[in-house]
Amino acid sequence: MSSRLFALGLATLALVACTGDLDPQWQLDHDRIVAVRATPPSIASGAKSTIDGLIARVGDTVQIAGPEQATVVSPMSLADTLALEGGSWVVTAPSEDRLVAARAELELAAGAPVPLQIGVAYSGQTLLATKTVLLGAAADHPALTNVMINGAPGGTAEIVIGKLVDVPLSVEANDEDFDVAWLTSCGTMHDFDLPAAYVHVEDDDPTEGELVLVVRDAGAGVAWQRWTIRAE
Repeated sequence: MSSRLFALGLATLALVACTGDLDPQWQLDHDRIVAVRATPPSIASGAKSTIDGLIARVGDTVQIAGPEQATVVSPMSLADTLALEGGSWVVTAPSEDRLVAARAELELAAGAPVPLQIGVAYSGQTLLATKTVLLGAAADHPALTNVMINGAPGGTAEIVIGKLVDVPLSVEANDEDFDVAWLTSCGTMHDFDLPAAYVHVEDDDPTEGELVLVVRDAGAGVAWQRWTIRAE
């Protein structure tokens, strides 16, 4: 998949999104890329980062999977830093000399991390997204701190909630430094893009499914957690 074809694909999907009926952004029972992750999200010269994504599909559970296709969108001088290795798409940060040239190409300050923009495709190229990997410095994903579900710490066990009540969800993350998303296929999510949200299950809502929390930082890092959830 060339960078030009990827850009055309994104434009086509954007047109469809503007003219078609869409499920809410928090709905997991929908074919969508929930998040794309590069691990680590920021790497120094010579280090490697592996790309994968959290993928939702209608009538199925959320899956973690590598892209079917991936290509560097920008800067094109670093297109060779992305390669398929052992079945995974991997970025290898280039030498400092090449990073200096890339900063000049992108008009970045000396020593600034270089944003490598990667286009990824899933589901036969019907699901497209872009992912940034920062080159030139090492950094990790954000931590999920003080995750609370219905007043209790969000562990790994199945979550059981009541029907016809507001069930509070929260994570410690300020709006200036983090983007938060709560998604579910059980009930209706409210304030899905805030650190403090709530889910409400009506009698005619789906009463079982999954709950997902995604937190993104300003440095290309992303963290997520998944739970099975049911209402009774």
